[in-house]
Amino acid sequence: MTLHRQSVKGLNLSEIDLALEELTESSQSEVGLSVARRIELTEQCLRCLSQAARDWVDLACQAKQIPRDDAACAEEVLAGPVSVARFLQVLLLSLKAVKDDGKPRLPGKPEFKEGGQIRVPVFPTSGIYDALVFYGLTAEAWLKPGTTKANLFDLTRLESSENSALPLTLVLGAGNVSAIPATDVLTKILQDGERVLLKMNPVNAYLKPVFERAFAPLIDAGLLRIVNGEAEAGAYLVAHPAVDRLHITGSTQTHDAIVWGSDPEERRARKESNQPLLEIPMTSELGNVSPWIIVPGRYSEKQLQFQAENIAASIVNNASFNCLATKVIVTSADWPDRDRFLTMIEQKLQQIPRRYAYYPGAPERWKRFAGAEPDDREYLPWRLIRDVDPAQSPRLFQEESFVCVCAETALRAESDSDFLERAVEFVNQDVWGTLCATITVSAAFRKSDQATLDRCIGKLNYGAVGINHWPALNYAFMTTPWGGAPGATLQDVVSGIGNVHNTYFLTDVEKTVLYGPLTLFPKPVWFPSHPNPEAVGWRLLDLYTKPSLGNLLRTGLTVALK
Repeated sequence: MTLHRQSVKGLNLSEIDLALEELTESSQSEVGLSVARRIELTEQCLRCLSQAARDWVDLACQAKQIPRDDAACAEEVLAGPVSVARFLQVLLLSLKAVKDDGKPRLPGKPEFKEGGQIRVPVFPTSGIYDALVFYGLTAEAWLKPGTTKANLFDLTRLESSENSALPLTLVLGAGNVSAIPATDVLTKILQDGERVLLKMNPVNAYLKPVFERAFAPLIDAGLLRIVNGEAEAGAYLVAHPAVDRLHITGSTQTHDAIVWGSDPEERRARKESNQPLLEIPMTSELGNVSPWIIVPGRYSEKQLQFQAENIAASIVNNASFNCLATKVIVTSADWPDRDRFLTMIEQKLQQIPRRYAYYPGAPERWKRFAGAEPDDREYLPWRLIRDVDPAQSPRLFQEESFVCVCAETALRAESDSDFLERAVEFVNQDVWGTLCATITVSAAFRKSDQATLDRCIGKLNYGAVGINHWPALNYAFMTTPWGGAPGATLQDVVSGIGNVHNTYFLTDVEKTVLYGPLTLFPKPVWFPSHPNPEAVGWRLLDLYTKPSLGNLLRTGLTVALK
């Protein structure tokens, strides 16, 4: 099939049209995409990724103006090739299990709860030494009530069909974290059995040649093409008749412009009459005003210091250009340690060097959300605003700033349990988004009132929940499905529709829940004060590309020599 080349004013579409043409012409070459073929492609991508990883990180550090000897370079290792290698490795384990046993091998037995809910262990993963590398951390997927043991897995995406071509999916890539567009593409091809045209975000379009090297097996198989382009190119592709499906990581504004139109009046009218411009299936991940709830209680000095850096790390990572960066801290007005703990967070932030504000529009957004002109528009200050009244400053709770400003607000309650109940109600109703939330809770509370904690986790209308730890780990572990809470629609999309990763192919995931103690040893590699994070990151890459006892020992030795 030859597609008709069109032209748009001021836009060169030859590269885009050629990519669409090649994907369309190759649609019959990978009909069905068998499990064995997916295993082969996954293994090939792991080898290519390993060869491209150094250039990947060098380019990202250069673009984000991170000096190559700066500890912050570790973020580009961990949130780039390491995360993608981990995804490929855990997917490979599941695909091989499906090939041998007919279903993925879970790391533990599902737990059946009253009301018909199943909680499925999804971390630590067996086969890649997770229980040692991430000692103390566990995660489970909570499935929607009604899911049974018989339909625990959805393997329909792995079924081969000789009579139908693979759907062509357009992925509009994220510009902030390089693992996002990469794993979105891999999810769509290797899990969902689709062909993909990835349009890079202009912010990280420099990664196109690296991605083409890392994913060369998918390109050679006619399953992937990668193009660059501005918003006009995206609009052209979204409306193109060759595109069967769409996945976007971005903002709700971009989503609504695609679905309902860029003109505000047209958008309003179309929403009211439920007449979207888009007529193809769409999935999305669209951000969050991420809250962190601190349940009052007795904490040791060591625990408070750890949790303070935990929160600080969640604010400063990637210069705060993350949809899961903490933007609202919810404390108890009656907690005796409240002021001291907030001072700890501020002290941790002061010790962390500022980062170059590489994402477009950051200085203007910082001024709007901080309520002041920044003292440096290129290197924005970390900002924690205490004791904010949501009624007086609604934007801090209802709009994603995508910049390094975090608000703190306090609630009054009659008891620690009452506070947690009220805090959950507050973030559900008064804080925008459904992507991820965190709860810091004392060991004494978990021991004495686990039922309340379980009930409150169940009430949280978020797709990922972290207990004592940042839900970025829910994203990074890859066996944990990632996406907004179920129930979003095109008209009220909130944090997005659908999820990615889910390498165990679980059915009807409601949320993922990460559990961990109040402190970890050794110091987490994602903490800003870690003395040797990049070296640990490269060892993790070796471990995930070639799991072995030797690579595990080398990873442990690197940590020990910090």
